[in-house]
Amino acid sequence: MNNLFGRTGEAASGHQETRGTDPDLEPPPPWAALHRGEHEARLLRLNDWLAVALVDLLALAVPVDCVCCGAEDSTLCPPCAGRIRRLTRQPFRAESGAPALMDVAGTIMLPVVAAGVYRDELAQGLLSFKRHGQKQLGRSLGRALAGGVRAAVPDGNGFLLIPVPTSTAAYVKRGFSPVHLLLKEAVRQLPGVGVADVLAKTAAPGPLLPGSHGSGGRNGASGQKGLGRGARSQRVRGSMRVKRGARARVAGRACIIVDDVLTTGATVGEAARALHFAGAKVRGAVVLAATRPPDTKDPGAMAAGPPGSHHDLEKNKPGKDE
Repeated sequence: MNNLFGRTGEAASGHQETRGTDPDLEPPPPWAALHRGEHEARLLRLNDWLAVALVDLLALAVPVDCVCCGAEDSTLCPPCAGRIRRLTRQPFRAESGAPALMDVAGTIMLPVVAAGVYRDELAQGLLSFKRHGQKQLGRSLGRALAGGVRAAVPDGNGFLLIPVPTSTAAYVKRGFSPVHLLLKEAVRQLPGVGVADVLAKTAAPGPLLPGSHGSGGRNGASGQKGLGRGARSQRVRGSMRVKRGARARVAGRACIIVDDVLTTGATVGEAARALHFAGAKVRGAVVLAATRPPDTKDPGAMAAGPPGSHHDLEKNKPGKDE
């Protein structure tokens, strides 16, 4: 039998044979690579162009201005967003500016940490958010609120954040609860911190003091603008309760009340009262802004102290004029 491998290029049948090669010793010539990035780059450029065109079209159809400075094409322009970050860079203890949270001897009945002072861009941004609930404002203000929570409870584990409820009239008017939206943004940056929406408004808050004038009546109106310490305390007394079936969620748990603005402290004091009677251990409150700065020339003198170290509500219950 003839050696089939003794011939070169021709098979035993007389047909031309193609010799196989070792791909490791003689690799095939490189193919022209088709990089996916080259194709994707065109699509990405087209997508970016369409996005810019859509933004420009929306700006023409629905003009948007910065709520703080009036700059065009942005609900909150970058400079004003940076200003809000600077205003909330150093959270501070704010209960000294809330008379409803202090007794006549100056004893603190409920500690409160504020992310910033209610002024300038922070005040304007929060006011606009409460009126319209823009997402861009919510993200910026939510980050500031998260900073306040971190200052109040650095570790955050084991605490429940309790949002102050909005009134039915305010919810119907706005279509949302500002505190709940801000807290939703804040907890995205607070891993390990739980939220319990257990507070609700009652049907009939306390009556106004004689001669006091609020923006609403007895049944359900939430306006407290222009009211003093006593009138606010009377206005909110008995206005909150823990929801049915929710007592077990807060009983024996360390809780932090969350609100948007601290004025006289009557609102957070009423929330603390309702939680306290449900068996919760209220350790304090966190607000986005306080209307009054701390009475000190040293910004760091009122820095938030360690949670639970002193001034717990369990030891200092709110008085009758809370």
